[in-house]
Amino acid sequence: MNGLIIKAVGGLYTVESPDGSLCQCKARGIFRKKGISPCTGDRVIFDSECITEIEPRKNELIRPPLANLDKLFFVLSVCDPAPNLLLLDRFLAVCVYKSIQPVLVFTKLDLADAERYAAIYRNTGFPIYFVDYDRQESVRAVYDALEGAVSAFTGNSGVGKSTLLNALDVSLQLETGDISKKLGRGRHTTRETALYTLPHGGRVADTPGFSTFETESYALIAPDELAGCFPEIAAVGEPCKYADCRHLREPDCAVRNAVSSGLIPQSRYESYSVMLSEAMQRKTW
Repeated sequence: MNGLIIKAVGGLYTVESPDGSLCQCKARGIFRKKGISPCTGDRVIFDSECITEIEPRKNELIRPPLANLDKLFFVLSVCDPAPNLLLLDRFLAVCVYKSIQPVLVFTKLDLADAERYAAIYRNTGFPIYFVDYDRQESVRAVYDALEGAVSAFTGNSGVGKSTLLNALDVSLQLETGDISKKLGRGRHTTRETALYTLPHGGRVADTPGFSTFETESYALIAPDELAGCFPEIAAVGEPCKYADCRHLREPDCAVRNAVSSGLIPQSRYESYSVMLSEAMQRKTW
C-alpha cells in the first residue's frame, strides 16, 4: 500500500494509508545498508509490518528529519528570546535552496515592537504574520496559510511554537514550557517530530528549537549559489561591474550600492557576507 509517515520514533514508524488508517511499521534492513533512513513526511510503500520502499523526496531536512515540506514557518518572538538574525538568515537561505517556502510568524507582540524585525524581510517576498492571541483573526490567518500544504513550525526554543499550534487546533494539546531564567532560553518541550492533520486537511509538524541545530546539517550551499538564496540580492536589477562579482569588496557592485541606499537591510547583507566567507573557506573534497 501507499502511505505517509506521520511519526518516527526509535526505528518504529507510524504510517497513514490513503483511507486514514494507521499502521506501525519497521523499515527493511536494506535501507540501513544503503545509508537511508525513513523519516516523517516520507511517502512510502508498506505492508502490515514493514516499509518496503521510500518514494523520491522533493526535499529533506536532516535534523529534525523531515521530508517533502511545502512550507517552513519560523516562529519568532520579538523578545525573551529575541531573534538571532544570523541564525534565522542561515535557515531562510536553506529553505530557498531546497525550494521550501519560508514563512515568518512574530509572537509576543505585547512585549515589544515586531515591525523593526519584520521590516528587514519586507523585500524578500516571504509571507509575514503577526500573532496576537487577543485578535483571533491573526491566528486564523496563520491557520489559513497551512491549508493544502505539508508544513513545519520551527524557531528558537521558548518562542511559543507549541502554544501557537494549540491555538490553531485545540485538539492537539501539545506540551508547552516556560523560559528558563537561568539559561535565558526556552526549555525544549518538543521531543519528537510528528505530522498533525488540521481540520482543513493541512499537515503540520512541531519541531525542537533550531537553536540546537547545526546549520550545515541542512545544506552546504556553494558560493556561486548563495546570492540566489537571498531574494532581495537576487532581485537587484542593475548589473555589477564584474560578471563574477561576489558582492564583497569589488568596485561598482550593484548589491553593495543597494545596501548603501537602504534597499537591502544591513543585517541581511552581513549574514550573506558571513555565509559566503564560510562557503569560500569550505573544502570541496
